[in-house]
Amino acid sequence: MRLTTRTDLALRTLMFCALNPSRIVRKHEVAERCNVSENHLAQVINGLARKGFVTTIRGRNGGLTLARPMQEIGVGAVARAFEGGVPVAQCFAASRAACPLAPSCRLRDALARAVAAFYASLDALTISDLVSCNDGLQQLLEMPEPMGMRCAHAS
Repeated sequence: MRLTTRTDLALRTLMFCALNPSRIVRKHEVAERCNVSENHLAQVINGLARKGFVTTIRGRNGGLTLARPMQEIGVGAVARAFEGGVPVAQCFAASRAACPLAPSCRLRDALARAVAAFYASLDALTISDLVSCNDGLQQLLEMPEPMGMRCAHAS
């Protein structure tokens, strides 16, 4: 199974926010540190906000923060939110008639079990599991806290 670019960017963005909890994260910072396009990232951030994973703040000092504690954001939930409509194989697509083997194929059931196992393994992880005690990731993604950029809800 392969995750789409959107899911990958969503997880990177959430890890970035988790490692910078006391500040409002800016889109350009995530894009720069994660080596991605700001335009593509904007679409992902919009999806993260719509699905309740991040809170966005508009305006000159705007940006984003995690919408809930990182221990409560499941990796499986994020993957499902962004992968939901992507079929793992042609026989999972809405028009299964495209595959002439569909009526007699046993692969579909095996793939369904594999996908379920894939998500089950991701369900065991939270964003906290990905970032906690991860010094290498912290060095890559942690930002210095500029003046006036503290989150209102940071402790």
